[in-house]
Amino acid sequence: MRRWSRWAIGALGVGFGYLAYVYLTLPDVRILASGNPESTAFIELRRDEAHDRGRSFTLRRRWVPYARISSHLKRAVIVAEDSAFFEHEGLDYEQIRESIEHSLEDGVAMRGASTITQQLAKNLYLSESRDPVRKLRELIITRRLEAALTKRRIFEIYLNSIEWGDGIFGCEAAARAYFGKSAAALSASESALMAGAIINPRVHSPARPTRRLLRRQQIILRRMGGVEPPPNAPPAAVDSGPIDDDRPDDPPPDQPPVDPPPMAPVPAPPPPRS
Repeated sequence: MRRWSRWAIGALGVGFGYLAYVYLTLPDVRILASGNPESTAFIELRRDEAHDRGRSFTLRRRWVPYARISSHLKRAVIVAEDSAFFEHEGLDYEQIRESIEHSLEDGVAMRGASTITQQLAKNLYLSESRDPVRKLRELIITRRLEAALTKRRIFEIYLNSIEWGDGIFGCEAAARAYFGKSAAALSASESALMAGAIINPRVHSPARPTRRLLRRQQIILRRMGGVEPPPNAPPAAVDSGPIDDDRPDDPPPDQPPVDPPPMAPVPAPPPPRS
């Protein structure tokens, strides 16, 4: 009995030490509040995969500020990926419960239930592996992201970082690759196609949509009016709306004409001397 107790205490100590190691080696997400990530774990993963297969890897990625992303795309992505994004704190417990129930009923491993913040944590720092330790790291990073960043900032980084095709990362590169336009100029229909492709961007191409992707597009379009993404600027700032970064800055709006000050009367000339 005493030997069993020592073994149990030792196992608990090892487990606690490992969890402490996992926690202490997590990335510092606070730097994302003021700086954009130069790369992501998924970009490096795709680069390594191409290298292992003897293929070249061409990265297409172009960062654009939140205000230069179409509001149609913001709505479409929220509908397609995380309709409760603004209600939860990184984890959608109701969605997790439903996913577990479906998994038990179908007898398959749990899938889905990942929020936008969870997807961002995985894309930035982790891998596609489903091992429990990777999932634990994802959950902790998710909570850190929610604590350190605003929802608007999380969404901005997400839209600029996720994979949208072979070597295509971020909405700006995807919009130009599939529709030949900036992310600011995407229509509602184009946005719904792009959002629908996120589920498997290496299979579904918005430029050549499958029947499944077209069905997803129609579902997303019907639901887009029910969500409202964060405004383009904080309430205290002036929101100038989306701007196409390929165009020169718009001139300031014309000011109403200002009437000139009244002129002083011109004095009459003096009478001639006699």
